[in-house]
Amino acid sequence: MAKYEKLIFVDLETTGANPIVDRITEIGIVEVQGEQVARWSTLVNPQVPIPPFIQNLTGITDAMVASAPVFEDLAEALLERLRGGLFIAHNARFDYGFLRNAFKAAGLSLRADVLCTVKLSRRLYPEEPKHNLDVLIQRHQLQADGRHRALADADLLWQLWGKLQQKIAPETFGQALAHLLQRPSTPSHLDPNVLDDIPDTPGVYLFYGENNALLYVGKSVHLRQRVLSHFNGDHRLFQDMRMSQQIHRLEWRETTGELGALLLEAQLIKDLQPIHNRALRRQRELCAWQLRPLADGMSQPVLVNASEVDFGAAEGLYGLFSSRKKAETSLREIADTHELCHALLGLEKAAIGKPCFAHQLRRCRGACCGKEAAALYQARLEAALAGLKLSTWPYPGAVALVEKAPDGTEQAHVVHNWCYLGSARAEADVWSLLEQSPARPAFDVDTYKILVRALAKRQVRVRPLPRRPGQVAA
Repeated sequence: MAKYEKLIFVDLETTGANPIVDRITEIGIVEVQGEQVARWSTLVNPQVPIPPFIQNLTGITDAMVASAPVFEDLAEALLERLRGGLFIAHNARFDYGFLRNAFKAAGLSLRADVLCTVKLSRRLYPEEPKHNLDVLIQRHQLQADGRHRALADADLLWQLWGKLQQKIAPETFGQALAHLLQRPSTPSHLDPNVLDDIPDTPGVYLFYGENNALLYVGKSVHLRQRVLSHFNGDHRLFQDMRMSQQIHRLEWRETTGELGALLLEAQLIKDLQPIHNRALRRQRELCAWQLRPLADGMSQPVLVNASEVDFGAAEGLYGLFSSRKKAETSLREIADTHELCHALLGLEKAAIGKPCFAHQLRRCRGACCGKEAAALYQARLEAALAGLKLSTWPYPGAVALVEKAPDGTEQAHVVHNWCYLGSARAEADVWSLLEQSPARPAFDVDTYKILVRALAKRQVRVRPLPRRPGQVAA
């Protein structure tokens, strides 16, 4: 730790968990420089009411902070106190994120190397399942002089630091610190300061190259962590390294949760066609099998294209294929596995009432020439195709899939016939998405799969939407 002359153990108390909308109520700092240890703390007037739950948890009441200084009055002196040292906190991105936002609102900028003691504990004790502060107090026999007060918790981190240095071999401890503090290898064309602004929330990120060319779109439930992983210097693929060298600019778009990130990523890749994205690009020849009736109560799969049939609303569709060749190959494999008739499936031409070629090879049970009952053949055909059947849109019209974040904020993903129309946080924007949507939105296989999984897992609350405000859904 020779690089850092000063260790700064920090803890905050706040009005909630969201660094964007919630406010700091108390700051506690234990500053260690050589043999000198200095402690400092202050209450902070958040200028908003403290929720009752938080008051009960911390013991900090509205009356206690009423006469305390606001953050802006503390900002310059606090920034000077934090300069030149290693910022150490438990769940460090929480404390660092709150302070960065508070400094930004005060017109100042916080830049510091950050160490998270949760990550340090996990690194040193990977066999242990829990690393919250209460568990660490018991595990390392720390002396807790109160909990959920800023200075008391900052002092616990200083105690933890000392215990870890006593228990862990210096080389192992140093290696763990080196791993956790390694700085990402920022692309030469990218402003390194922009990395500090990336939130560690769900969302989508976009990498741009020279002349504003879009290189890549990705998603994560931890944006900051995922973006930095692109620059950690451990590029497993040559393509990753080459893309990193090309990045000139990055953007990100926050979402409430994972579903919003998945839907937005799929949409952006289809619409913007990034150079380095391949898997989620729009499949222009998307097709599926649809059962059409034949004589004697039997049916035949007919290949239909998404450009001709509304896959979001059509009944009796089986499989989603990117080409006719892949669709026919799949159907032939199913026919051979289940001894279905190639002629009745339309895969070969045969005279009516005559045995097909597969029957002559004993690979068809003879529905083509009357040796298998039509009803039995039809039942076997539907059973063989069942694993490929597309789920029918289960609602009479468009719905809002409401996704809720841990802090209580919500985002509505507007969907109709498995087609994603967009996301909104305000009610007016929901109706705007409905009004602006085309009469028949383009069906997308990746969006379909994302939505089917989300509804099966009941990840969101479903709210039916009428066609226009005030109109009752059908």
